[in-house]
Amino acid sequence: MTRRISKYKRFVMMNPIIQFFKFIYLSIKVLIVVAGGHGGTRQLEK
Repeated sequence: MTRRISKYKRFVMMNPIIQFFKFIYLSIKVLIVVAGGHGGTRQLEK
């Protein structure tokens, strides 16, 4: 099963700088959701 990966997608995947920024962007998004979602004090119900 070999699927063709376009040159652009491979470039994005192999570029650590782009990966780094993507990671930071996702982290900030998660932090905003977590901090803004429940005021940061309430425990999460499981």
